[in-house]
Amino acid sequence: MTKKLKGSLLLLLAAIIWGTAFVAQSEGMNYVEPFTYNAVRTLLGGIVLVPVVFIAERFRNRSETEADKKASLKTTVTGGSICGIFLFLASSLQQSGISMTTAGKAGFITSLYIIIVPLIEFVLLKRSSLKIWLNVLLAAAGFYLLCIGEGFKISRGDILVLFSALFFAFHIIIVDFFNKKNTNGILMSCIQFFTAGLLMAVSMFIFEKPSLNAVLNARYTILYAGVMSCGIAYTFQIAGQRNTPPATATLIMSLESVFAALSGWLLLGEKLSAKEFSGCVLVFAAVIIAQLVPDYAVRSQNKKQSKS
Repeated sequence: MTKKLKGSLLLLLAAIIWGTAFVAQSEGMNYVEPFTYNAVRTLLGGIVLVPVVFIAERFRNRSETEADKKASLKTTVTGGSICGIFLFLASSLQQSGISMTTAGKAGFITSLYIIIVPLIEFVLLKRSSLKIWLNVLLAAAGFYLLCIGEGFKISRGDILVLFSALFFAFHIIIVDFFNKKNTNGILMSCIQFFTAGLLMAVSMFIFEKPSLNAVLNARYTILYAGVMSCGIAYTFQIAGQRNTPPATATLIMSLESVFAALSGWLLLGEKLSAKEFSGCVLVFAAVIIAQLVPDYAVRSQNKKQSKS
């Protein structure tokens, strides 16, 4: 199995977990408020990773010098802390926005990070191939069919969710940046959860009235969202992005909304119209094309290099 394929599969698994976690998160909102739910599940995700960090440390490269280890640890802590701050901002804005708009509109607006990432890369003077841009447009059209009904209007909630999409896009780019450094992916993921979770906990006590009884009532949804969505899926994201360009990674991870719709249909009995099924097909098509159709610009460049 090639590194690129392995990375893509990890990102696909992350998208499946995030999508199915939508059911758990929807049920959890029946018992607790947003900051409380996010704080508990995010801190749980960090706690789950603590023993994994120690186990993985035993298999790390022993040939590293002490200077290299210190530099790696410093970069990992920095990366995890910054990722945690952006994860907190994105999740908090999204949850606040959802309370003021419809779930369908919020789903589409959040998915705009698949367009924001290549736009940010373009601003940073990184060229994205024509294939990626075409796939982004195809995926965006699919999300529109999947999530948007009649009478699309911009509300305050829509603006908040749009800003959350911006922070999710920056989170993806920051993960890619630190993956290129000598970082410990599992430790970085663990640090980001404790950073985001602590910020959410502070917000929970400031803006909400948390109840232990309410948290216990939501324990099964929190366990799934904390262990699977946070602990496992976000770690898969960091590992998968090591061998996947950010623009392609966003296309794969954006399947989260498709799996959310499908899991809602299968587990909650929610109906999917022909239009929404068509949206799912378009998004899947964009991801398949991104992975299987060769990038002719890159292949042409490789041919020139081989001739020279």
